[in-house]
Amino acid sequence: MNKDRLYWIQMVERLSIPVLTNLAKGTLLQNLPFDGRTGTRKNSALEITGRLLAGIAPWLEQPTTGADEMDRKAKLSVLAREALRVAADSASPDYFSATSEVHHIVDGAFLAHALVRAPGSLYRQLDQETRQNLVGVFKQIRQFKPYFNNWLLFSAMIEAALFRMGADYDPMRIDYAIRQHEQWYLGDGIYGDGNDFHWDYYNSFVIQPMLIDIVEVMSQERDDWSSFREAILQRAQRYAAVQERLVAPDGSFPAIGRSLAYRCGAFQLLSQIALRRELPAELPAAQVRSALTAVIHRTMDAPGTFTEDGWLTIGLAGNQPGLGETYITTTSTYLCSTGLLALGLPPEDPFWSAPAVAWTAQRIWSGDDHPLDHALTTARAKF
Repeated sequence: MNKDRLYWIQMVERLSIPVLTNLAKGTLLQNLPFDGRTGTRKNSALEITGRLLAGIAPWLEQPTTGADEMDRKAKLSVLAREALRVAADSASPDYFSATSEVHHIVDGAFLAHALVRAPGSLYRQLDQETRQNLVGVFKQIRQFKPYFNNWLLFSAMIEAALFRMGADYDPMRIDYAIRQHEQWYLGDGIYGDGNDFHWDYYNSFVIQPMLIDIVEVMSQERDDWSSFREAILQRAQRYAAVQERLVAPDGSFPAIGRSLAYRCGAFQLLSQIALRRELPAELPAAQVRSALTAVIHRTMDAPGTFTEDGWLTIGLAGNQPGLGETYITTTSTYLCSTGLLALGLPPEDPFWSAPAVAWTAQRIWSGDDHPLDHALTTARAKF
């Protein structure tokens, strides 16, 4: 097995096993160390599960060759489905209760995104009662109103998942989110987070990954949504190219903006575009693998990143609670898993099989010549 792929798989297991093992036993909230400036454990089970599964879902969904990897994946898939069965049961101590606070919109959306990304391995193999229970959890969240920013996409993602699950859904929540983000597009592959621009990674944490998958799913239903696909993809490809250039020669990246405690999750979009095999022509897949692997090492291997019991701590490169906003808790940090999306590519894909390639910053700062970077000046949707 490619050594980078083995490392990614080992990281998936390191993140997943404490969470899913406890959730499957109904002991997650009992054993989870809770670290956060504010908040409670009320939504911890839903939050940690959705964020974890949103990142590992493509790997669980993708058939692979190799007995060792297939065995590891099969065990984790069974564990994930059992965890969902337990947590969707209202009698469970780790129940995905979603009736007490507006933040459930966020937590439910990441779980919805996981089910959209892995309908075969995570949803269709569930028993009918668990499926109905999950639909019920998502519908509980409709009582809350999203904020007028990237949160519109959280509501839309939940509705897209309900559509994919064969349940009734609200097309207006989806249509509003898509069209409003079209209004918030600022140019050169960047959306505003609401009316304002923010120096942060929310174009990768939420905005562009969710836009891509919402429109992908809902284009099956309505042609007017499919008209956004080309522009949304062009913007995402440009932002992916920018993200690759942000990776410094040592695998670090600018520590700018909110939610840095999501660690390598800041590169969800780059990993997603690689997963979709839609990288810009100037970015060889193996080059992106090399850059992403460096980022994962830089953010996940630092001493203090995990507790002695295997739970994540708050920080970007180790245990750095000062980098956690008031909404950051132990459970929210598991969004780092989304940096691992490209693991959903099979081992024989050039992303994994081709030799390692130096990424842009490595080449430029070592003195190699390199083509110029160019802004994206088009990519307006027609609607």
